[in-house]
Amino acid sequence: MHLSDNSAAAAPVTPAEWIRRAPKAVLHDHLDGGLRPATIVELARACGYAGLPTEDPAELAVWFRDAADSGSLERYLETFAHTCAVMQTREALHRIAAECAEDLAADGVVYAEVRYAPEQHLEAGLTLDEVVDAVNEGLREGERRTGGKITVRALLTGMRHTRRSLEIAELTVAHRDRGVAGFDIAGGEIGNPPAEHLPAFQHLKHHNCHITIHAGEAVGAESVHEAVQVCGAERIGHGVRITDDIAADGTLGHLAAYVRDNRIALEVCPTSNLQTGAAISYEKHPIDGLRRLGFTVTLNTDNRLVSGTTMSEEFQHMADAFGYGPEVFEEFTVAAVEAAFLPLPERRRIIDEIVRPGYAAISSTSL
Repeated sequence: MHLSDNSAAAAPVTPAEWIRRAPKAVLHDHLDGGLRPATIVELARACGYAGLPTEDPAELAVWFRDAADSGSLERYLETFAHTCAVMQTREALHRIAAECAEDLAADGVVYAEVRYAPEQHLEAGLTLDEVVDAVNEGLREGERRTGGKITVRALLTGMRHTRRSLEIAELTVAHRDRGVAGFDIAGGEIGNPPAEHLPAFQHLKHHNCHITIHAGEAVGAESVHEAVQVCGAERIGHGVRITDDIAADGTLGHLAAYVRDNRIALEVCPTSNLQTGAAISYEKHPIDGLRRLGFTVTLNTDNRLVSGTTMSEEFQHMADAFGYGPEVFEEFTVAAVEAAFLPLPERRRIIDEIVRPGYAAISSTSL
């Protein structure tokens, strides 16, 4: 029997195929945690850095992932000594930022906020402004190389263990119209509460700048409370320890209810959470429970090199663990764009012209 083209059965699309094609948005991705291994090796040779554990790119990628699988946030953070060592010149920062945009776009990411701490890139004599300019120029170059498939903005990060947060907040304000979308504070949570940097947050609020804060990762719900109610965070980096304020029967405490009801987005990073001990497995990760309780949940990479992950892999892990299909990932992606530190018309454009049509095309394909 002859079959017409219309009646011929289309080959089913595998999860890996539609996940790769799905439009994605990432709000929590560290520039110094996402370098290409080959780039690290080349830059280390160029700058004379001899501290790498290996100069074989494939072996180096494995080393980073293995070194981060410690169950400790503090040990996880130690891996960044190697990446920051090769990120000390304008040329290196420009290259790494451009490659970051390219790599995210190749994975289907259409919007990204990439964060880094300018104070960690001054060892070769750059000023803070020169660091920010180099990264911004690199991100714009990366956008151009992808043909405009991705929009990338930077978040400037202050470090909890130093006392330069006000200076970085001022830097954020100065560069807010040149590619910097907001401010973050990061580093070891234990013993370094965000309220110690209150002058920085007050400066940002005075100038109407956006704020996200790493909280609720290594420290419990009190860290989230301080980030939101004392420091004015609009989003929470990680935030999975908000579950400390949720009873076993799903009853929300006052803090958890406030975070949920005020749509304060949680920048959840499942693979990273497993590495730092914030979660014990993908299947038991709190992301599904938080989603079902109505929290604004976004899915993120944290550190693509250090965690050995991509947005597509994070999608796959969640699909495997919870049976999520395109409709749930569309929900995560729309939530991320809605929580982005972008003007409202730009957020609407990305959702209406890129995200919604992209998922509609996936849904119309045989899955």
